[in-house]
Amino acid sequence: MRTNPVKQLLKSGKPSVGTWLSLGSITAARFLARVGFDWLTVDVEHSLVNVETTTHMIASIADAGCVPLVRVPSNRHDHIKRVLDNGGFGIVVPMVNTREEAEAAVSACLYPPRGTRSVGGSVHALNFDATPADYDAKVNDELLIVLQCEHIDAVRNFEQVFSVPGVDAVFVGPNDLMASMRSADGKPPAPDVFKQALADILAASKRIGVPAGIHTFSIEDAKSRIADGWPFIAVTSELKFMSEGAKQVVDGLGLGKGGDLAKY
Repeated sequence: MRTNPVKQLLKSGKPSVGTWLSLGSITAARFLARVGFDWLTVDVEHSLVNVETTTHMIASIADAGCVPLVRVPSNRHDHIKRVLDNGGFGIVVPMVNTREEAEAAVSACLYPPRGTRSVGGSVHALNFDATPADYDAKVNDELLIVLQCEHIDAVRNFEQVFSVPGVDAVFVGPNDLMASMRSADGKPPAPDVFKQALADILAASKRIGVPAGIHTFSIEDAKSRIADGWPFIAVTSELKFMSEGAKQVVDGLGLGKGGDLAKY
């Protein structure tokens, strides 16, 4: 049975880098899985992708030797179970704000006696190059369970929320975290206040021994975060890679006013 190299990297304290898949494209997933990223996350929370397409995407990623993760739409047992039963190597659970929510997410991932995941499915073992019996016996130790810290309340209670046994990493969603810190009149937090919130997350993650990750938007940003001690790094998305690459060509050839990519 295949092991999960991303889980092993994070346990050893080494950085692991991947990107986000937001377009629901099986073909894009096949290509990016061969580029050299450690992992790819299929975003089912904020995209049009359905469970059938997700299944084909994570199979394509796994067949290429890359690690397929899936961000589920919400912290629900049925969402988590369906992703794992269709071959995901791990999940990313959005908006985890309490210890009870963290416990529920971990429990949904793991077979008894460690959790409450029900036994079933037909294709899950294929991605791990295992028999169903081997999968059932060993997969609890290979799944990567990533919970998202996306609200200032979760930052304030970080150690209580994310110290639940079984949590492999905490991943910051900077846009949602910043949104949760807006003032009553909708103003974003001052840069130094937001920077301190990120520093608090990183420090707390080190205290409880759970690796922290964050989304970055450039090579320089990713290098800086790794140097600061963030080991679990996402670099933009396949949409950003495509649109920014195309914009460089358009601008370089002087083909007219470039579009505003910031909104994507």
